[in-house]
Amino acid sequence: MLFEEKVRDRMIPIKNYSTVPLDASLKEAALSLRTSYCRLDGGMCAETGPRTILVLDEKGRLAGILDFRSFLKTLIPEIAGGLTAKLEALGVSMAFAQADASEFDEARLGFNARVVKNAEVKVRDVMLRIRGTIQADSSLMEALKEIYRNKITVLPVYEGEKLVGVLRDTDLFLAVSDILNRTPSTC
Repeated sequence: MLFEEKVRDRMIPIKNYSTVPLDASLKEAALSLRTSYCRLDGGMCAETGPRTILVLDEKGRLAGILDFRSFLKTLIPEIAGGLTAKLEALGVSMAFAQADASEFDEARLGFNARVVKNAEVKVRDVMLRIRGTIQADSSLMEALKEIYRNKITVLPVYEGEKLVGVLRDTDLFLAVSDILNRTPSTC
């Protein structure tokens, strides 16, 4: 199956994948990704969609990618620091953290304001570079190798020079699990 099936058989067509222009704000990108990621099921986010958004230049060419981690790192930069840096970013001293937290609401409001401010950053300034691509007529096995060789979860798919879709590690997992579903158990 993985040797016969082509990437085009499992990819998500680009028209069905979230994209933003280079000059979009992080807020615009985050809200777009949230819309495609969350399929509402009984009012709750069913978390079924893509976990990345593609960044396109003014000619519609792929320029970069944003994933959940890059969003969080930019919106909440203190997550990369130690405890003291995290507390200071929240407007909380170490002494305050060890004492009564009656003023926590004030610190929380400061945090929310910083997230909103950080969301003004342009995606071009924080996007990740593309570390691998594949042609639509390649085998799924080739795609699997490319994803693991580059330690990525999303692989842009091309027909020649044209971006036509995206293949995710999730799509490859489903292809492999289809093999298991069709093969009689030996246990």
